[in-house]
Amino acid sequence: MTGGSTTTVRVELPAHLRQLARIQREATVAVSRSPGGEPVTLRSVLDALEAAYPMLEGTIRDHSTRVRRPFIRFFAGQEDLSHQCSGEPLPACILSGQEPLIVLGAIAGG
Repeated sequence: MTGGSTTTVRVELPAHLRQLARIQREATVAVSRSPGGEPVTLRSVLDALEAAYPMLEGTIRDHSTRVRRPFIRFFAGQEDLSHQCSGEPLPACILSGQEPLIVLGAIAGG
């Protein structure tokens, strides 16, 4: 779903964040791209998500450092993006709208 200077990305959130944002299963965000054709990255999608849903700011990434919060994971297709640099381009399946970017709340136990 690429057109002009924006790319539309589907984002699937865990239940507690969907409830906070008052959305159903997925959020759809338009990610602005610079005229130079900067790639769409996890960082740019999360920036767009927080701009569209300000109540999510600080829930997925730390307010000041913008680092992923513990127990939050990111998946694109079958790939775990949680430990990749947030400036890396997202896979084509996300950019085409074929798959959503999945934000998952990890479960810890012992």
